[in-house]
Amino acid sequence: MTGRLRPRRRNARPSVPPRRPVVVPVNPTPDLWSRVTAWSPGRLRLVLWCVLAVPFVVAALRLVGRHYHPVLDLAMTEFRVRDVGTGDTPLIGLPGRIGTFPDQGSHPGPLSFYLVAPTYRLAGSSAWGLLAGMVVLNLVAIAVVLWLAHRRGGTVATLVAAAVVAVVVRGYGFEVVTQPWNPYLPLLFWLALLLAAWGVLDGDHRLVVVVAAIGSLCAQTHMPYLGLSLGMGTLCVAWLVWDAARHPVERHPITRSLGLAGIVSAVLWLPPVADQLTHDPGNLRMIADYFREPPDDPVGTVEGVRLVLRHLDVFRLIGGAFGADGHVTRAGFDLTGSVLPGVLVLAVWLAAVITAWRLRQRAILGLHVVIGWSLVLAAVSMSRIFGKVWYYLTLWAWTTTALVVVSIIWTAVVVLGRRLPARRSTVTRGAAGVVAAVGVLSWGALTVEALGARVPEQHLSDTLRVITGPTVDALESGDGLSAGADGTYVVTWNDARYFGSQGYGLVNELERRGFDVGVPFTWRVPVTPQRVVTDGEADAEIRLATGFYVDQVADAPGAELVVEYDPRDADDLAEARALESELTDSLRELGLDDLVPLIESNLFGVQLDPRVPVELQEIVDRLLELGTPTAVFLVPVGTDR
Repeated sequence: MTGRLRPRRRNARPSVPPRRPVVVPVNPTPDLWSRVTAWSPGRLRLVLWCVLAVPFVVAALRLVGRHYHPVLDLAMTEFRVRDVGTGDTPLIGLPGRIGTFPDQGSHPGPLSFYLVAPTYRLAGSSAWGLLAGMVVLNLVAIAVVLWLAHRRGGTVATLVAAAVVAVVVRGYGFEVVTQPWNPYLPLLFWLALLLAAWGVLDGDHRLVVVVAAIGSLCAQTHMPYLGLSLGMGTLCVAWLVWDAARHPVERHPITRSLGLAGIVSAVLWLPPVADQLTHDPGNLRMIADYFREPPDDPVGTVEGVRLVLRHLDVFRLIGGAFGADGHVTRAGFDLTGSVLPGVLVLAVWLAAVITAWRLRQRAILGLHVVIGWSLVLAAVSMSRIFGKVWYYLTLWAWTTTALVVVSIIWTAVVVLGRRLPARRSTVTRGAAGVVAAVGVLSWGALTVEALGARVPEQHLSDTLRVITGPTVDALESGDGLSAGADGTYVVTWNDARYFGSQGYGLVNELERRGFDVGVPFTWRVPVTPQRVVTDGEADAEIRLATGFYVDQVADAPGAELVVEYDPRDADDLAEARALESELTDSLRELGLDDLVPLIESNLFGVQLDPRVPVELQEIVDRLLELGTPTAVFLVPVGTDR
């Protein structure tokens, strides 16, 4: 009947729509990408970190058998790491080209010594422990990089960051990333600092604390990072202040993050401030005076920009990648090439910036801003270099170049994804796959190359190892001028090749073995004031001599030869004579006759002279590597130095 519901009959079954057949896949096999993206963030980072750690561990184990004996700056570093936790805990960094010798200043702070010290102690305060400390710090830096990358872009960003780390580490080489020299120690932390700054600009305001901590480490360790870190920190603070003004609801948490960053910075800079307050002049004042009244004219803005452009030459890096590890470091030895490749890369990057701006891609724009600001800071920093532009002064810039490449590729992927929306996932996975493949190849080569890892200045270390044993035996014997194991010794040197490198190392090795040794007052800054031994305090003088100085010291009244060693065989001697003849002729042809006598008396001085072209510097490098006769004497205290 129309308009009425017909009552349902008892036992009537309601109508049920027909069931759709369930299709069960047979032996489902997810691809590798699906498996990786299904991992938890913590598991992904742990796996990648363990993989990246493999070549570091291999290198560290290989270095055990190298019987390392630090020289020059690494010996100075070990003095200070050994002093951490004692009454002579360092308050400032390693000596630098600041002021005039012997009253030179040091790099700003001691934080790197504090961080290396725990591993050094666990390794028995051995020289290898110094290298192990650097390995541990770099593994910490890698963990931070992976963590920061995941906060920005999840799985894809983490994989890309791992690939960048592999490429960058292989570019720098194991002699760099296992050596706790102050220009090298911040390199991977600089990458972490850039990623943390990117996070701040991308709305992750808590990362300003990370910027403060890592920036303090970099700035204290090596002078060029002081301006770079301050500049990057200023960008982050300015951004957060502006962000707080635009979004009042975020003002309190942003203020809290800024306050915590300020506290972290204040705590980390307490040692340099304490040094400034307790010494006259303090080290911070010496640094300020040095930059207010530099001893030489800086290279200038034009040359600074050129240096930045030469560091943007990715084509040179790609070519070097087919060689051995360390190709990035080697590229830094010759920064006189054309700037055109760098100009091209800069133009492509600027096009990527404009594209990202038009697409309103905040995350990419934040990275571009950090990169752009880093390039500006790089130009300013490089323009303020005084004297010779050493490769290590600008080594950090290659990390920025790696991020430039990543930002260009990322922008291109976004553009392709917009134009091909149906294939966006394929494009993203394809680009990530290419980057990952480059990373895997770099990692594989790096792992193999780790088997050949060498200690810093292996040739000098080996010679120092040979002469240390007999020197210890002579001091313990108590014969002749020796005052025995309980005597006090002052160590001096006459070095024709390495400006005292092995002299510092000899002091370090004798101190490691428990001897009371030190240096004259002249060397108080590099060897530390507490290691000064006056002539009145010394029972005997240990004199290290190299090259033609060996005969001079041997002729000194009362000199006793302890050990003499020449690391060169017959072929090496023939090569050295030929190279010395070629170098002499070339210097005279260039009108540099004043440098010819230095070949015999101060070979490193030839390398330091900015008039010497790169091809002749390579000859000097080879002569330094071949070595020279090295001897240790016991001489009466005060013998002509």
